[in-house]
Amino acid sequence: MTALTAKVAEPTPPPPPDAGAPKRRGVELVLLTGAVLISVLGHLHVGVATAGRVPGSADRYAAGLAVAALLAHLAVRFAAPYADPVLLPIAVLLNGLGLVLIQRLDATTPGHLTADDQLLWSALGVLLFVLVVALLRDHRALQRYAYLSVAAALALMLVPVFFPAVNGAHIWIRFAGLSFQPGEFAKILLALFFAAYLAANRTALALTGRRLFWKLRLLPGRVLGPILAIWLLSVGLLVLERDLGTSLLFFGLFVIMLFTATGRIGWIAIGLLLAAVGAYAVGTFEPHVHGRVEDWLNPFASIERGEGPGQLAQSLFAFGAGGLLGAGLGQGQSFLIGFAAKSDFILATAGEELGLVGLTAILLLYGLLVARGFRAGLALRDPFGRLLATGLASIVALQVFVIAGGVTGLIPLTGMAMPFLAQGGSSVVTNWIIVALLVRLSDSARRPRPAQEAPA
Repeated sequence: MTALTAKVAEPTPPPPPDAGAPKRRGVELVLLTGAVLISVLGHLHVGVATAGRVPGSADRYAAGLAVAALLAHLAVRFAAPYADPVLLPIAVLLNGLGLVLIQRLDATTPGHLTADDQLLWSALGVLLFVLVVALLRDHRALQRYAYLSVAAALALMLVPVFFPAVNGAHIWIRFAGLSFQPGEFAKILLALFFAAYLAANRTALALTGRRLFWKLRLLPGRVLGPILAIWLLSVGLLVLERDLGTSLLFFGLFVIMLFTATGRIGWIAIGLLLAAVGAYAVGTFEPHVHGRVEDWLNPFASIERGEGPGQLAQSLFAFGAGGLLGAGLGQGQSFLIGFAAKSDFILATAGEELGLVGLTAILLLYGLLVARGFRAGLALRDPFGRLLATGLASIVALQVFVIAGGVTGLIPLTGMAMPFLAQGGSSVVTNWIIVALLVRLSDSARRPRPAQEAPA
């Protein structure tokens, strides 16, 4: 009996360390090589199609894109070796395709060349990607800066109010010939704050509150109040600036992260109801937005009045002209859209010249990028990391939905930039930072756990 008791009382040996996922950096390098080759071939094709010769900047473009991709790969290989091998190649391919499309539109707008500027902004974005991956060794360190990040986000959104409006919206800061859109960086800071605050109050969010009906529970004011106040203040500033696209993005981000933190599907229903009410009110009483709603309801009204097609009508014509396989790079007429062809409507150029097949491939790349972000969030063990990965992936998903829906006539236009594709330095830099954070989060999710942290 004594021997049996002693045998039962023997301590269980600790479990072995988790083997983790394979590093797969070689797979990433192969995918990066393919992304660079596709972008360079697109650059050469545009030059031949528009000018009848190989562009003189082909070697500079190829070398710049290859060096940027290699530097980013080396940063991931040495600083985040277990990161998802698909995230970086997708970002490089989308950025390269964006440069190709902007170069193609530059050929028809010789007085407004922007491809070189976009290449410089892309290089800056890759540099920041390398710095974030190399310097941020543990994503949990960001949780300490929750309130500092939200203060910085509100300040960034407030500053453009004091600058002149551009195309009806106060979202730009223009100084000494340079333009800057601070709201692009504010969305990352707000996602960080939402993730930190909801992770710190996850117990109260899940277990407290008054039940209303079905599975909906009213959260206590002391828990929901601060985050609700920050969200209302940020959305109010964006409405003041007439930046309704970013307002919609922040609202969607808030609802998605609240649902992720609480697991209560009722918040999705409430979010959709509030979004519908707010959209109706703003679309009815705000003249700038009301005009876009009218264009959405009848995009061919200007043609019927004898004024020619508007931007949305030209966009729909471009998608229709593209057909299944497209007209070919450099062979379309989407430049007729006008001043926003390189920014808000660049997806129309992709649809016309690459066709439904090429457009579907681009949307699948975005879908894969978002899915990999959600996958990293599901695999992370800390609540802050899960919420941050979900928030960052949701930012990309919401942007793609809002922009693609606007230029195809699914929803009214909102005036946002397609991630990586559209012209805009602030946008491309911000999206490179998002990818860097997702790389760091996926490295933490896939990294093998020490023996003391391995599950029993």
